[in-house]
Amino acid sequence: MAKIAFLFPGQGSQTVGMGKELSDKFVVAKRVFEEADEALGFSISKMCFDGPEEELRKTFNTQPAIVTVSIAAFSVLEELGIRPDITAGHSVGEYSALVAAKVLSFSDAVRLVNKRGEFMQEAVPLGEGSMAAILGMERSKVVEICSEVEKTIGVVQAVNFNCPGQIVIAGATRAVEKAMELLKAAGAKRAISLPVSAPFHSTLLKPAAERLAIELDKVRFSDPVIPVVANVTGKLMSSGAIIKELLVQQAAKPVLWEDCIATVVASGVKVSVEVGPGKVLTGFTKKIAGEIENLNVEDSDSLQKTLDYFREVR
Repeated sequence: MAKIAFLFPGQGSQTVGMGKELSDKFVVAKRVFEEADEALGFSISKMCFDGPEEELRKTFNTQPAIVTVSIAAFSVLEELGIRPDITAGHSVGEYSALVAAKVLSFSDAVRLVNKRGEFMQEAVPLGEGSMAAILGMERSKVVEICSEVEKTIGVVQAVNFNCPGQIVIAGATRAVEKAMELLKAAGAKRAISLPVSAPFHSTLLKPAAERLAIELDKVRFSDPVIPVVANVTGKLMSSGAIIKELLVQQAAKPVLWEDCIATVVASGVKVSVEVGPGKVLTGFTKKIAGEIENLNVEDSDSLQKTLDYFREVR
């Protein structure tokens, strides 16, 4: 049997209605939503299933919602006997990966990301920070131009190295706008402002990281039972103590997703399954490692296609 990676999505993959089919059809998925509601003290399940969208888009709701849907889908796969050999998650998706690797309990993870979202939102006043996707430019050039802008205008950094030709920058709004202008002039195919409420993963989020560290200290971290790849380093994390420290750093440091997938491929993985809402990571993986078979599980149809694939290869 080929080695399997489970990849867990981050913020931006949320949609109203996500997870409802799985919750309706699988008791194990329904239990995940019930556990999330109990852990948070409000109905994240209702927000996932029915919205309203403006509430679901609020960072402190989006993050636990995505983790809940992802772990509901993971629980269904696990119950059906499909388990990963290695796992990784993009930004908040890293918490889902840690639940899958038995590092964190689901209840702890969903409470942590609710706080994480709150701290991130409060770190920078609305309108003072922004993000943009830069398409069609080498990472070294993006980093270089951001560094130049930072010397004169304000904080702007490359924060998500998603795949070849797609890098996200974040920082103070004026600095991001200037960097976009210079990057386009230097040959970037496109520079697209992103509809987000804070400059995630930039050094402006250090206050959020400091507050998150206090919350992380209240939670038990176990050593992973399967390998987990860290956003901050792109390398495997070996112990609960190291994972806790890297989660603190992750809030205000870049997501090295391209490096994460390189580590996944180097481990011998032939099949990746994006577990949770959307297919954003599937698109990235195709560009980073075209030789890997890509599947996803977010609803009944995608689950059935994934099960059919594994039945055939077995």
